Amino acid sequence: MTTLSIETKLLALSQTAKEAIFINRLFKAMTLRLNKPLIINCDNTQTLQLVTEDTAKLITKLQHINIYQHWLRQEYAIRQVIFQWKITKEMIANGLTKALPKQRFQSFVNIIRIVDIKEWLAEEKQLEDLQDSIKAKRKDADKVMV
Repeated sequence: MTTLSIETKLLALSQTAKEAIFINRLFKAMTLRLNKPLIINCDNTQTLQLVTEDTAKLITKLQHINIYQHWLRQEYAIRQVIFQWKITKEMIANGLTKALPKQRFQSFVNIIRIVDIKEWLAEEKQLEDLQDSIKAKRKDADKVMV
Protein backbone atom coordinates (compact mmCIF):
# COMPACT_ATOMS: atom_id res chain seq x y z
CA MET A 1 0.00 0.00 0.00
CA THR A 2 1.35 3.42 -0.86
CA THR A 3 1.94 6.11 1.71
CA LEU A 4 -0.44 8.42 -0.14
CA SER A 5 -3.30 5.96 0.37
CA ILE A 6 -2.51 5.67 4.07
CA GLU A 7 -2.40 9.46 4.36
CA THR A 8 -5.82 9.68 2.71
CA LYS A 9 -7.27 7.08 5.06
CA LEU A 10 -5.70 8.88 8.03
CA LEU A 11 -7.30 12.18 7.03
CA ALA A 12 -10.68 10.49 6.53
CA LEU A 13 -10.39 8.76 9.90
CA SER A 14 -9.52 12.06 11.53
CA GLN A 15 -12.50 13.85 9.99
CA THR A 16 -14.82 11.03 11.01
CA ALA A 17 -13.52 11.13 14.58
CA LYS A 18 -14.00 14.90 14.76
CA GLU A 19 -17.59 14.63 13.58
CA ALA A 20 -18.35 11.73 15.95
CA ILE A 21 -16.93 13.67 18.91
CA PHE A 22 -18.94 16.74 17.88
CA ILE A 23 -22.18 14.74 17.71
CA ASN A 24 -21.40 13.14 21.07
CA ARG A 25 -20.88 16.60 22.62
CA LEU A 26 -24.09 17.83 21.01
CA PHE A 27 -25.98 14.90 22.56
CA LYS A 28 -24.45 15.66 25.95
CA ALA A 29 -25.52 19.30 25.64
CA MET A 30 -29.05 18.02 25.00
CA THR A 31 -28.66 15.81 28.11
CA LEU A 32 -28.57 12.64 26.03
CA ARG A 33 -25.84 10.27 27.15
CA LEU A 34 -24.53 7.46 25.01
CA ASN A 35 -24.00 4.28 27.01
CA LYS A 36 -21.41 3.01 24.56
CA PRO A 37 -18.08 4.47 23.48
CA LEU A 38 -17.69 6.04 20.05
CA ILE A 39 -16.55 3.23 17.77
CA ILE A 40 -15.21 4.07 14.33
CA ASN A 41 -14.75 1.27 11.84
CA CYS A 42 -11.88 1.27 9.36
CA ASP A 43 -11.02 -1.30 6.70
CA ASN A 44 -7.32 -0.45 6.50
CA THR A 45 -5.11 -2.30 8.99
CA GLN A 46 -2.05 -0.14 8.35
CA THR A 47 -3.94 3.03 9.17
CA LEU A 48 -5.31 1.46 12.34
CA GLN A 49 -1.80 0.41 13.39
CA LEU A 50 -0.62 4.00 12.98
CA VAL A 51 -3.30 5.17 15.37
CA THR A 52 -3.47 2.36 17.91
CA GLU A 53 0.07 1.00 18.27
CA ASP A 54 2.90 2.84 19.99
CA THR A 55 5.58 1.50 17.65
CA ALA A 56 3.86 2.38 14.36
CA LYS A 57 4.77 5.77 12.93
CA LEU A 58 4.09 7.34 9.58
CA ILE A 59 7.09 9.20 8.25
CA THR A 60 6.03 12.07 6.05
CA LYS A 61 7.20 15.56 5.24
CA LEU A 62 3.62 16.79 5.43
CA GLN A 63 3.23 18.39 8.86
CA HIS A 64 -0.57 18.35 8.76
CA ILE A 65 -0.53 14.56 8.37
CA ASN A 66 1.63 14.28 11.50
CA ILE A 67 -0.80 16.50 13.40
CA TYR A 68 -3.76 14.33 12.41
CA GLN A 69 -1.88 11.17 13.32
CA HIS A 70 -0.88 12.48 16.76
CA TRP A 71 -4.37 13.84 17.46
CA LEU A 72 -5.95 10.49 16.58
CA ARG A 73 -3.43 8.65 18.78
CA GLN A 74 -4.26 11.02 21.63
CA GLU A 75 -8.01 10.55 21.30
CA TYR A 76 -7.57 6.79 21.12
CA ALA A 77 -5.29 6.81 24.18
CA ILE A 78 -7.89 8.62 26.32
CA ARG A 79 -10.64 6.41 24.87
CA GLN A 80 -12.53 9.36 23.44
CA VAL A 81 -12.93 7.16 20.35
CA ILE A 82 -12.22 3.51 19.69
CA PHE A 83 -11.05 2.33 16.29
CA GLN A 84 -11.93 -1.12 15.03
CA TRP A 85 -11.07 -3.01 11.89
CA LYS A 86 -13.98 -4.12 9.76
CA ILE A 87 -13.89 -6.07 6.53
CA THR A 88 -14.48 -3.85 3.49
CA LYS A 89 -17.55 -5.84 2.41
CA GLU A 90 -19.30 -4.97 5.67
CA MET A 91 -18.60 -1.24 5.60
CA ILE A 92 -21.98 0.48 5.28
CA ALA A 93 -20.43 3.55 3.66
CA ASN A 94 -19.49 1.49 0.60
CA GLY A 95 -23.13 1.40 -0.44
CA LEU A 96 -23.09 5.18 -0.65
CA THR A 97 -19.68 5.57 -2.30
CA LYS A 98 -19.21 2.61 -4.65
CA ALA A 99 -21.08 0.77 -7.34
CA LEU A 100 -21.95 -2.59 -5.82
CA PRO A 101 -22.82 -5.90 -7.45
CA LYS A 102 -26.50 -6.83 -7.13
CA GLN A 103 -26.06 -9.22 -4.18
CA ARG A 104 -23.92 -6.77 -2.15
CA PHE A 105 -26.32 -3.94 -3.02
CA GLN A 106 -29.24 -6.02 -1.68
CA SER A 107 -27.24 -6.71 1.47
CA PHE A 108 -26.59 -2.96 1.84
CA VAL A 109 -30.30 -2.21 1.41
CA ASN A 110 -31.12 -4.74 4.14
CA ILE A 111 -28.47 -3.33 6.50
CA ILE A 112 -29.86 0.19 6.31
CA ARG A 113 -33.41 -1.17 6.40
CA ILE A 114 -34.78 0.26 3.20
CA VAL A 115 -38.01 -1.47 2.30
CA ASP A 116 -40.19 -1.42 -0.78
CA ILE A 117 -43.40 0.38 0.15
CA LYS A 118 -45.35 -0.28 -3.07
CA GLU A 119 -47.63 -2.79 -1.34
CA TRP A 120 -48.14 -0.50 1.65
CA LEU A 121 -49.00 2.41 -0.68
CA ALA A 122 -51.47 0.23 -2.57
CA GLU A 123 -53.17 -0.78 0.69
CA GLU A 124 -53.32 2.87 1.79
CA LYS A 125 -54.89 3.81 -1.55
CA GLN A 126 -57.49 1.06 -1.14
CA LEU A 127 -58.33 2.33 2.35
CA GLU A 128 -58.70 5.90 1.06
CA ASP A 129 -60.93 4.71 -1.78
CA LEU A 130 -63.03 2.70 0.68
CA GLN A 131 -63.37 5.71 2.99
CA ASP A 132 -64.36 7.92 0.04
CA SER A 133 -66.92 5.32 -1.02
CA ILE A 134 -68.41 5.17 2.48
CA LYS A 135 -68.61 8.98 2.65
CA ALA A 136 -70.33 9.10 -0.73
CA LYS A 137 -72.87 6.46 0.34
CA ARG A 138 -73.60 8.39 3.55
CA LYS A 139 -74.18 11.58 1.58
CA ASP A 140 -76.55 9.71 -0.75
CA ALA A 141 -78.34 8.20 2.27
CA ASP A 142 -78.63 11.63 3.90
CA LYS A 143 -80.12 13.08 0.66
CA VAL A 144 -82.71 10.29 0.53
CA MET A 145 -83.77 10.96 4.15
CA VAL A 146 -84.25 14.67 3.56
